[in-house]
Amino acid sequence: MDPNSLKALQGAAGGEPVQPVIAVAHDGSPYISVYPWTSGTGFGTKYSDPTHTPPGLGQAISFSPDGKALALVTSGTFGIQVWSWSSSGFGTKYSDPATLNYTSTGVFGVDFSPDGADLACVHYCGGGDSFFSVWPWSSSGFGTIYSDPTSTFVNYGVKVQFSPDGTAIAASEAASPYIGVWPWSSGFGTKYANPSPGVNGYGDGMSWNHDGTAIAVTERTSPYVTVWPWSSGFGTKYSDPSTLPAGAAYSLKWSPDGTDVAVPHAGSPYISVYPWSSGFGTKYANPSTLPTGQGNSASFSPDGADLAVAHRVSPYISVYPWSSGFGTKYANPSTLPHSTSTTYGGIYVAFSPA
Repeated sequence: MDPNSLKALQGAAGGEPVQPVIAVAHDGSPYISVYPWTSGTGFGTKYSDPTHTPPGLGQAISFSPDGKALALVTSGTFGIQVWSWSSSGFGTKYSDPATLNYTSTGVFGVDFSPDGADLACVHYCGGGDSFFSVWPWSSSGFGTIYSDPTSTFVNYGVKVQFSPDGTAIAASEAASPYIGVWPWSSGFGTKYANPSPGVNGYGDGMSWNHDGTAIAVTERTSPYVTVWPWSSGFGTKYSDPSTLPAGAAYSLKWSPDGTDVAVPHAGSPYISVYPWSSGFGTKYANPSTLPTGQGNSASFSPDGADLAVAHRVSPYISVYPWSSGFGTKYANPSTLPHSTSTTYGGIYVAFSPA
């Protein structure tokens, strides 16, 4: 029996949420589309939309580590929504948190901690707003919001991620220093020193590798992607890749084993993937069928067998088999994510956890 069929039986028997899925945030209502996913086969029939429609275009997605909750942040008022999730699809939306650290309508990054005990988002800092909103999380939903860090940013947060061991929290932002990291232990510690040299411009994507020994940020100015060693602080910046991404890079994603790093970007071929071993290797060949426009987000499946790219132009999501290079693109889903323009299209993509 294949693993997906076994998981489906476990789900029917009342076990963990089981059917692997791929979720896409996009700029048209309902702002999030979720599909069953089977490696080697591709997209299943799109799940029904949530009964609660998000208030604005989807910016980022995070599944809880156990796969039982799905968080979406949006550009609309009350810009974080969390639903219960199972093999049946969207469940009941959790009650909104009692306290938000923002009054603006822009929430751009979201992440569950590795143990699922905390949920963080970053957002626009306008009119005295804070940069972070972080809450304890349980099956009951949001807890009491954590206090802000003593040192924070001044513009707006783009992406946020806990370190793989949960002992740090990092965020990228639109103004210098463009990336910051804080110790985390059910609350913020004193911010780590900024990297030197740092980021050249607007920090978009940000991510640790699989074991937390490297941290990367993408940016809108050359070299478009910057990586440092990490060990309770930034080390000396790694050399830039010999072939740079072809334009402003909006996110990045490491493969589950940390041996590859994918960087979607503005210029053709819209996605660049590099081997990684304490530095960038030679860029992999482009896929034979390119994403149709600016790459906004990428995600490897939990087993590393597939690589998804969310992009600006229809069909808004492209997925490829991955094995030290691109395979033949999977067929598009029968129901595409809904987009209202070519300004954003497919904004973010995430596979559910294994």
